[in-house]
Amino acid sequence: MEFPVLQTERLKLVQLSEKHIQAYYEIMSNDEVTKYYGMDSLQTIEDAEKIVNSMHSVFEMRRGIRWGIILKDTKEFIGTLGLNNLQVGSKKAEIGYELHPSHWKKGITSEAVKEVLRYSFEELDLFRIGAVTYPQNTSSTQLLSRLGFTKEGLLRGYLYQNNSSHDAYIFSLLQTEWKN
Repeated sequence: MEFPVLQTERLKLVQLSEKHIQAYYEIMSNDEVTKYYGMDSLQTIEDAEKIVNSMHSVFEMRRGIRWGIILKDTKEFIGTLGLNNLQVGSKKAEIGYELHPSHWKKGITSEAVKEVLRYSFEELDLFRIGAVTYPQNTSSTQLLSRLGFTKEGLLRGYLYQNNSSHDAYIFSLLQTEWKN
C-alpha cells in the first residue's frame, strides 16, 4: 500500500523520513509536549530514529499510519498525528497527535485531525475512531468535543508515564456521527 499523503489549506501530511528525525526529536524531548502524552520525553536522537523507523514498520504491517505535519508556506515540520491500533477489518482505530508548542492554539491540530477523520471514514471506511487522553489535558479534551467525539468514560490506571500509572478518558467518534 502506498503511503497516503493528505493536504489541507495550510498543511501537508506526509510520511516521516530521515530528514524529519531532528525536528521530531526536538518536539518529543520537550517535557511540555509529552506532559500528557502517555510516554516519557525522548532522551536521545537515536530514540527518535527508532520511533520513526517503527512508524514505518507499523504502516507496512497495516497496523497504523503516522503523518508528519508540514506547514505548506514554510515547509516546516511541526508535529505528527496518526491512527494507532488500526484494524481495517474491524473498522476501527485510535487517533493521536502532538504539535510543537510554538504552533499551539492556531487551529492546526484541529485542521489536521479533520482531514485524517475524512480519510479514515471516507477512504478507509472505518466506523469508529477512538481517542485516549489525560483528564488534565483540557486542550485535547476540548478539541475532541468540538470535533464531535463523545467521552465514553474513564480508563483507570491506563497510561504509564514518569514511573506511575495515570487515569485516562476514552473518547470516540462513529462514522454515522461524523460531519465533514
